[in-house]
Amino acid sequence: MGEENHTLLILFLLLLLSNFNFGKSSNSSEVAFTPPDNYLIDCGSSQDTKLDDGRIFKSDSSSRSYLETNVEVEVSVDSILVNTTSNSSSPSSASALLLCRSARILTSDSKYSVHISSPGWHWVRLYFYPLPHLKYNLTSAVFSVTTGDEFVLLHEFSVRETTSVVFKEYLLNVTSETFSLIFKPNQQSYAFINAIEIVSAPDSLLSDSASTVPQGGTFSGLFNYAFEVFYRLNVGGPIITPKNDTLSRTWLPDTEYNAFPQGVQNVSVSPGAIKYPQHGANTYIAPRLVYASADQMADSDTESQNFNLTWEMSVDPGFSYLIRTHFCDIVSKSLNDIYFNVYINGLIGVSSLDLSSINNALSTAYYMDFVLNASSIQNGTVAVQVGPTTTVQSGQPNAILNGLEVIKISNKLGSLDGLLGAKGSQGMSIMKIVAVVGLGMGLTAMVLLAMVFIRWQKRPNDWQKRKSFSSWLLPLHTNQSTFLSSKSSSRRSSIFGSRKSKSGHSGYFNNQGLGRYFTFSELQNATLNFDEKTVIGVGGFGKVYFGELEDGTKTAIKRGNPSSQQGINEFQTEIQMLSKLRHRHLVSLIGFSDERSEMILVYEYMANGPLRDHLYGSNQPPLSWKQRLEICIGAARGLHYLHTGAAQGIIHRDVKTTNILLDENFVAKVSDFGLSKAASMEQGYVSTAVKGSFGYLDPEYFRKQQLTEKSDVYSFGVVLFEVLCARPVINPALPRDQVNLAEWAMQWYRKGMIDKIIDPQIAGTINPGSLKKYVEAAEKCLAEYGVDRPGMGDVLWNLEYALQLQEASSQPDISEDKSTNLIALKKPSRRAPEGESAVSISDDSEVTLDSPMFSELGNFQGR
Repeated sequence: MGEENHTLLILFLLLLLSNFNFGKSSNSSEVAFTPPDNYLIDCGSSQDTKLDDGRIFKSDSSSRSYLETNVEVEVSVDSILVNTTSNSSSPSSASALLLCRSARILTSDSKYSVHISSPGWHWVRLYFYPLPHLKYNLTSAVFSVTTGDEFVLLHEFSVRETTSVVFKEYLLNVTSETFSLIFKPNQQSYAFINAIEIVSAPDSLLSDSASTVPQGGTFSGLFNYAFEVFYRLNVGGPIITPKNDTLSRTWLPDTEYNAFPQGVQNVSVSPGAIKYPQHGANTYIAPRLVYASADQMADSDTESQNFNLTWEMSVDPGFSYLIRTHFCDIVSKSLNDIYFNVYINGLIGVSSLDLSSINNALSTAYYMDFVLNASSIQNGTVAVQVGPTTTVQSGQPNAILNGLEVIKISNKLGSLDGLLGAKGSQGMSIMKIVAVVGLGMGLTAMVLLAMVFIRWQKRPNDWQKRKSFSSWLLPLHTNQSTFLSSKSSSRRSSIFGSRKSKSGHSGYFNNQGLGRYFTFSELQNATLNFDEKTVIGVGGFGKVYFGELEDGTKTAIKRGNPSSQQGINEFQTEIQMLSKLRHRHLVSLIGFSDERSEMILVYEYMANGPLRDHLYGSNQPPLSWKQRLEICIGAARGLHYLHTGAAQGIIHRDVKTTNILLDENFVAKVSDFGLSKAASMEQGYVSTAVKGSFGYLDPEYFRKQQLTEKSDVYSFGVVLFEVLCARPVINPALPRDQVNLAEWAMQWYRKGMIDKIIDPQIAGTINPGSLKKYVEAAEKCLAEYGVDRPGMGDVLWNLEYALQLQEASSQPDISEDKSTNLIALKKPSRRAPEGESAVSISDDSEVTLDSPMFSELGNFQGR
């Protein structure tokens, strides 16, 4: 009997223990974090306050030693009706109600200081609610909160709403033994605070670096910044209160921020099914409850699901943000089933993400941190999107997201609110210094303008008539010191040789070949005073006019737009580049004008305009396959000369079908050198800001901001597919997987079905061997990494071979396999022989220094 009672007692105790564990919370398996520093203060309260998650906030009497102030006022209310704001990091309403029953009013600068036993990451959480008071109207209180001389948390902050608690949550890397919060009321005002948390956070919560968007870069040095949590969302799941979070955080549902709820389907599993990897995500990063729910793509009942799941959140502009995304594949039935992309404000964060391959398991937590630069935030909105990739074959198209955090990063002055640093006086001093420097620069500019005016008065009349601004605005370059020089008139006469044009006007020709200088009145007459009826194109630089000179020469005249983003740099680059380049397949400059502060470039008229007009979007008759090949070969010859034939390699940087112009005989010429760069012979690349045309941009250049000749090769590969398919490179009106021509064409190429997307106008006229060689060249141009792409010489060789295969197909019994009768092609050298300025690929590609001037005509779509 005794043994039976003993057994029953053991069973009873086990039952009690299991009931205790079951009733504790659904998060009982999480290991709670024990913070070394844990200061919880219920300001103004006469007694300690215990929350439902077990935390105890000390009363004023227990925490009085932390406060340093001359004057303070306590206020408390036994019962108030308040609600938490919609801030996604807000605590639960019950906790806020308990902590906002009292407040401390501070009528002068006051400081809360605590001892830090364990330096590192710390939460700082502040609660504000304007309780009623007979003497002080807290809704009119204006004050700032700083952490000593290091960070500004709040600047001229106020709480106008009397029905909502304002909750602020910060994450700071505290490195000193003492941490202080300083409250600074504005003049004739006061500050107040209802509750404060200063609590240690795990070291693993945030690393010192994160990925940048667009994909490819790394942002380092996060330990030196302060952070404010703006949003913390449990995507696809309910609210998670501090009681069920290892770090007393609140996770709100994502429904309020879901911009496309129709496309979302919630999915959830038991928290016990969630696994954490050995390295990376852990219970401190996010609890299992976050990873146990998700939003996935809903079934759209369409053949191809082409949409993104989107969350949009309002943020403060002018700051960068840390975006933390939480993932856990709880929807797949097998590994490698879902591949999807992550976008932040339209920029690619990660492509073809396969969660199962990271840890070789399903239902395993994973997170990624991204830094979104302030310049990438438009209209004060952060948009996070996930959508299926189109570059990797997988099962049913799908994308998921489990959790999302949006965290503000302090600016360079250490501020999370406003533009002043913690040392306000120092910030004002800096502003004063800037003002003084600005005033000095203004005075200096006025003096320089006066000197320029005096020098103009002393110059010969013909020079004064020009009223040229470029002679003192345009920078000088080594071995280009003669370019629009501001030297004396005697020096000028040795630079510009004067002679009469056919029209009788004086033209200025640089002995290095800058071209003819046109007076503004000459160009007015040529364009009927720049009549809108003579406009034949519009580009990023400005409008292009048809002009006819007095001697009957037809020209295309590009006039700079003062409001354009392109200006003096592009104007100067175009003149400098084209003055050094002469080639059958490069457009040549006739002359220029900078009179009356204008920037005008003059080219010879190109009768058949840009290549794009002959592919789509106009009523032009379609080009034959042979014509298209010849045009591509001509453009390739021009680019090959740029890369190898010039004294120093030149990278065009804006290769596209509107910059390939056709003369009356459909001879192709590469045009528009305003964005061109001289190649670096030492590094092999040029570090520069990304410029070019969307859809043609080299993704490697976009990621690394390192420009190489292979960037032109990539753009030319897009051109080749554009010529083959006769459709825009970017068409948002098409289904998602067809929007980008390069991606779409590569999909069909990998399937071996490229013939399905050929322009119907020529589909039945192409020799299979010619098509194969052409598409192989285009595919190699679009390699992800520049090192894997061919040089323009190799591309040219393949195109010429494709043309010969096409021409040979009209002869009996000639095919690619029977190519012995084809003309032998010699691959062009990758670099011009020493001492030569041009590469001779064939008779058509020779440099023609004495050839007629070439010109540009463009129905341009601006860069």
